Amino acid sequence: MSPSADSGRSARTTGLVRVLCDPAVEPGFALASLRARTAAPGGAAGALEELAEEPRTGVILVQSDLYDAAAGPVLRRLERQTIPVILPFPGPRWTARPSAEEYVVELLRRAIGYRVRLR
Repeated sequence: MSPSADSGRSARTTGLVRVLCDPAVEPGFALASLRARTAAPGGAAGALEELAEEPRTGVILVQSDLYDAAAGPVLRRLERQTIPVILPFPGPRWTARPSAEEYVVELLRRAIGYRVRLR
């Protein structure tokens, strides 16, 4: 294979991973050394289009609620292209935490083997 053919193949198969997510999720991607673009559901389609137009973008990870919000002509056009690959990922599910008292009662139950009642 000639060097020019090889360099053309590598240029098309190498790309950067871009991320589109909620602001609460962005620090997790920063820990993984990925710079994330944050957006609200109303601006998801525009943000997705901007990420796709950035040079060397190969894969765009999109939080699922933003992916759903971007449904429309922009997403359909991007899904017909081979590069970038658009991959939705599930966002976090925030659940209510127990009160401090319930937490302490549960810790004591585990430590001593039976439930106590705090006054």
